[in-house]
Amino acid sequence: MAPPAGNGPPSTGPPDRRTLQVLERQLEAEPLVAETTFEPTSDEPRVLQAQVDDEQFPPSVASVRLDCRWFVTNDFSVHYVETTVNEDHWECRWDRHPNAHDPRCHFHLPPAGTETTDLELPSLHPLDVLSTVVAAVEQRVEQRWADADS
Repeated sequence: MAPPAGNGPPSTGPPDRRTLQVLERQLEAEPLVAETTFEPTSDEPRVLQAQVDDEQFPPSVASVRLDCRWFVTNDFSVHYVETTVNEDHWECRWDRHPNAHDPRCHFHLPPAGTETTDLELPSLHPLDVLSTVVAAVEQRVEQRWADADS
């Protein structure tokens, strides 16, 4: 028996395990990534965490990670969190999910990730979305080094 329609906000549905596993394989091959893990476990993944190799960044950056969520509805969230040695955070997030306050596909702007803007992606294929994120991380690495050299 299906639940009654119209109760509560639209849902992203359960995590898409296969897509998370595909994203993990892609991130494991990515030179920027030092390690990947599933939370809570690889048997029941909800979040794919990718630790970005902090040696790619200037010494002022203590850690960088990507938290990837992908759902059976093809909704997603990829959260970039950069922490400095002073424990300051710089973060942003690529999102696609139903909500009442933003377009379904939106981007949470850095440095705090609280403000949003529309997000237009050339494709919603998981590997294309991941490619967009990795390109943004590569740009962030370049920006951090340029800032460190100034």
